[in-house]
Amino acid sequence: MAQASLSSTDLEIARVQSLGYEGWIDDEMKKPFGSKNVAILMQKGLADVANKNSLTGADSMMWRRLINSSDVLRQRVALALSEIVVVSLGIEGIRFRQFAMAYYWDTLELNAFGNYRDLLEQISKSPAMGTWLTFKGNRKASGNSLPDENYAREIMQLFTIGVYELNIDGTVKLFNGKPKETYTQDDVSQLARVFTGWDLDTSTGTNDTPDAVYRPMVQIAKYHETGTKTFLGTTIPANTSGEASLQTALNTLMAHSNIAPFISRQLIQRLVTSNPSISYVARVAGIFNDNGKGVRGDLAAVIKAVLLDTEARSASRLSNVTFGKLREPVLRFVHWARNFGYTDPADNWNIGDTSDPASRLGQSPLRSSSVFNFFRPGYIPPSSFIGQRTAPEFQITTETSVAGYINFMQNVISNGIASIKADYSKLVPLATDSNKLLAELNTSLAANQLSATTITNFKTALDSIAATTTTGQNNRIYAAILLVMSCPEYLTQK
Repeated sequence: MAQASLSSTDLEIARVQSLGYEGWIDDEMKKPFGSKNVAILMQKGLADVANKNSLTGADSMMWRRLINSSDVLRQRVALALSEIVVVSLGIEGIRFRQFAMAYYWDTLELNAFGNYRDLLEQISKSPAMGTWLTFKGNRKASGNSLPDENYAREIMQLFTIGVYELNIDGTVKLFNGKPKETYTQDDVSQLARVFTGWDLDTSTGTNDTPDAVYRPMVQIAKYHETGTKTFLGTTIPANTSGEASLQTALNTLMAHSNIAPFISRQLIQRLVTSNPSISYVARVAGIFNDNGKGVRGDLAAVIKAVLLDTEARSASRLSNVTFGKLREPVLRFVHWARNFGYTDPADNWNIGDTSDPASRLGQSPLRSSSVFNFFRPGYIPPSSFIGQRTAPEFQITTETSVAGYINFMQNVISNGIASIKADYSKLVPLATDSNKLLAELNTSLAANQLSATTITNFKTALDSIAATTTTGQNNRIYAAILLVMSCPEYLTQK
């Protein structure tokens, strides 16, 4: 549940036990897609012109999805994908950003168990991505003006093939003892010519309606570069249409040997462990290349391979100090909210932007400050006991964010946010017995990873809180949850 879901209630644990790991995954992948985020924003009246230049409803959209959706595996994978093919609510230069981002998240959800090739095409036509990486309205060369190269560079560097040539196991290939770059500046310039002529579809609606930002961009032929384009060993002949050029470019990227290990390793990092072995990466990359039916890029097969791999499922990994990952702050908060029935009867989900590391989580969904995500997949903490191992989430872990997270959680655990509160009714009967209270939280939150020493220390702290009154019982519950969610055994997902 820690690797594949967003929470771990008794009912959810029982469901996994009943269906088995693979059965649970299959059942999750069969769940119908819920109401699209764009439709929900419409129903809430956010298409009003008053919201044209605001982000009203955008954060609420994300929290509603992560906390309230029943298709937990789809949401977990969509969140992982959002940190690989990154777009942020910080985009500027587009109206009705909440609708543009709702359409983008819908795209991630719809393709979470689809094909990576289809996902690449849809994000390449997304108004949010077109604006974020500045190729919306990109025009062919004219005079001293050249096509914008932003998306051409990032789709290679971050979304598909990476910077250096890789082996199937994700290790860097060496040529005469040195790594070889996957692309050159000329490849970037030539590929940029493919991404010309794409702009918003304004065939219906007006500037005061969001219609154009929640449907694919369209090709405007007169602005597309029709000359020959040569990149990554592929040549697109002169006078090829913009749409056909895009298809060829994406097919070229999907055929590159790097894409399987590059994307597979990041999905393992986002779901299971920061430092997957090279054999783990190779096994998953092999499924990316061929799902067993000759299909390349099948994300359903890849996700299943990630979660069912022997390294993900072997109990021996629980005692391996190099295995696991630091839980992202957003996942910690969502875990608490879902485990304790955090609901909003008004369906407003006014949790807001939680990016501030000093007073909130230090991370907020779809609010990365750059296309490089909240943290880099190759980040290695300097001067750390971790050594030369990657630990991406530690890039946003500082003295400030550690204290900010604890202070934020202390408040929301006991008070909720606005009118929204959690339901601790299941814990109330256990409050007078700190052993039973800790045992329940150790299972439901920490997957029984709390050490005997930690439990002893927590019991001493909890027993110092008198539980003879309702207030005392509640305070003991609040303290127990906070202690568990602040300790290393919980913060480290095994």
